[in-house]
Amino acid sequence: MARVCEFCCKGTATGGTIARRGLPKKAGGVGLRITGRTKRTFKPNIQKVRALVDGEVRRVKICTRCLKSGRVTKPGVSAAS
Repeated sequence: MARVCEFCCKGTATGGTIARRGLPKKAGGVGLRITGRTKRTFKPNIQKVRALVDGEVRRVKICTRCLKSGRVTKPGVSAAS
């Protein structure tokens, strides 16, 4: 599947944007009015990285949240002195 994290299964989510006009009541207006709703998609930040999975190096699609939290180990990265 495209654009899905292989570790946490995070994928594309759907939602909507709301277009409003007017001035809020607390700012002295008569209130906001909704003038339109549009469907949209929220896409996760998926990266292709080479990672050590089950003792072998392979390319995986992983979201940046899993990458930063250390769910995968990159090959050849050792502690430099």
